[in-house]
Amino acid sequence: MSTLAEPSHPTVADFHRVNRGGGLFSESVSQWIGAVFALVAQRLGLRPTALTITNLVLGLATSVTVVALAGPVAAGDVPAWVVGLLALVGWQIAYALDCADGQLARVTGQGSAAGARVDVLCDVAAQIALVAALSATAVAQVPSTPVWLVAAFAGTWMVNLVTSVMQAGPNAASMVTSTSLPVRLVKLVRDYGAVIFAAALVLAVAPALVFWVLVAFTLVNGGFLLASIAFSARASL
Repeated sequence: MSTLAEPSHPTVADFHRVNRGGGLFSESVSQWIGAVFALVAQRLGLRPTALTITNLVLGLATSVTVVALAGPVAAGDVPAWVVGLLALVGWQIAYALDCADGQLARVTGQGSAAGARVDVLCDVAAQIALVAALSATAVAQVPSTPVWLVAAFAGTWMVNLVTSVMQAGPNAASMVTSTSLPVRLVKLVRDYGAVIFAAALVLAVAPALVFWVLVAFTLVNGGFLLASIAFSARASL
């Protein structure tokens, strides 16, 4: 992981300046919250991995709670807005911590290959839990949800993580290089911060629609996977 010389008194702007993007929502909201967390962590003398582990614990706890309450929400015993609010706050803070660990590492020069591996592995674990939470909610709300849909949703969701890791290397490339506002708005469908924000809102307002969230993201991520294969194959030829 590349690092920068640590400013004598880094500010929130210094941390945000070294963010790795993620999309319009992530850069405008999640990365800024992450920069605040990174600043606090730097003042407390915490290492980036401490933020990574905190992100994992919070993300897992939030998703496990959503899974545990999926049945009671479907039965009407627990208000949907309570679970939705919990998911909104928990997932967003966890993601902001995920943004913060890299910012802290780059600004303070604490980046390492081991730290980068821990970050990726924790991201995998947190996203598996997120997929489980959305799948459990869909099945609880719509018991006839096909098993193959849940499997396809889980499999294609991992395309996000795989492609983000691939784009961080020396051979990174983007199919759509435009940074215009219309293009960035379209790309919100693959902006992790925007996706978990929208998912939490659906959980809060209309949890029965989580079934269609599974359908939509299976199509989006599956389509992106096929397009990425075609793009890479064309470039290799």
